[in-house]
Amino acid sequence: MVILVILLNTLVSLILFYVAWRVWQLKQQLAYISDRLTVYESCTHAALNKAPENIYLSQENIYNLRQKNQALQMQIQQVRQIISLLLLGQQIWQRYFRKLMNKSNIFG
Repeated sequence: MVILVILLNTLVSLILFYVAWRVWQLKQQLAYISDRLTVYESCTHAALNKAPENIYLSQENIYNLRQKNQALQMQIQQVRQIISLLLLGQQIWQRYFRKLMNKSNIFG
């Protein structure tokens, strides 16, 4: 009977030792995961800490670029109008010059 109790105690002790060993392994894994998550959180915080300021600066830069673009569009429109006027002037000049040439050929 004593042998049976000793065997059962030994068996229970081995089972509990195995459970304790597995819990210890789980603790090690959880500690590793916790450390990794802390590092990830730190990196994320460093990256996102200035995000609102960077977004604001980017929006301001976009606004400034749009303003410059609008001014350039106006200048492009003015240049197109000038070119159109020059072409119109050239056409009128050529017609006038042709009429003069034709009149000078008729009378000449």
